[in-house]
Amino acid sequence: MKLLSFGEIIWDVFPNEKHIGGAPLNLAAHFARQGGEAWMLSSVGKDDLGTDAIKEIAKFGVKTDFISLSDDLPTGMCLVTLDSSAVPHYDLKRNTAYDRICLPSEIKDNSFDFLTFGTLAMRDSYNREAIKELLSFKVCDKIYADINIRPPFFSKESVLLCLENADFVKISDEELPTVLETLGMDKKTETKTAAKLLSERFANLEYILITLGKDGSFAYSCRDKTFELCQAPQVEVVSTVGAGDSFGATFLVEYSKGCSIPECLKKASEISAFVVTKTEAVPEY
Repeated sequence: MKLLSFGEIIWDVFPNEKHIGGAPLNLAAHFARQGGEAWMLSSVGKDDLGTDAIKEIAKFGVKTDFISLSDDLPTGMCLVTLDSSAVPHYDLKRNTAYDRICLPSEIKDNSFDFLTFGTLAMRDSYNREAIKELLSFKVCDKIYADINIRPPFFSKESVLLCLENADFVKISDEELPTVLETLGMDKKTETKTAAKLLSERFANLEYILITLGKDGSFAYSCRDKTFELCQAPQVEVVSTVGAGDSFGATFLVEYSKGCSIPECLKKASEISAFVVTKTEAVPEY
């Protein structure tokens, strides 16, 4: 199982501590924790945070061969606060190293089972062009896109880049109305109906994964036009940071093993339920 994860490397800075993060990195770390091989394709600054980031990423078991060092941009940083429901709120810094991700020439000589990316790293045109070039190399079998809506760091173009190229797309029920509105659709559309409409609009999609928080998740098969539902284990939530990333990583690991979609959802739900009981986005299992 080989995964290439394109996107942001960010230090999540909480009131009393900091953790290395970024959705693509969290997903890669969970993928590696579960026995897969994961590479980050990203950039960090030539600063202390960049040096520390490389060390922490290696501890996760994620390969750093494709992480470039920026001469003039700092390592990504995000100030995180949690509300009374443990939902994170983010203050993302602009003009950081991950906004200028360089594609190494040797990437063409590699092949991966999965390529994953999301919308945040494509907030500027540089990375949108980079992901288009990467897609043209056809180095992966399947593409997994996680539409992480972080206002104002998304656009119709970045959302479309995900939906027009992915085999699997994950959207949370909280983000779904914004995605629909961005695409010119009715943001009040019922969740299952929205999945059907998205599958009709984007013929490349195989599965649409919708996470529903404490209410679980479902997968819509765009080929069979069927739903698979999964209840979420009931746990005491400490932080939801990283939960969606662990869900996606686990789903891909189980899928690559040949597990059925219900089995993939069940395992993904179990791991994400464990993650929300911890402060860290990638806790020790």
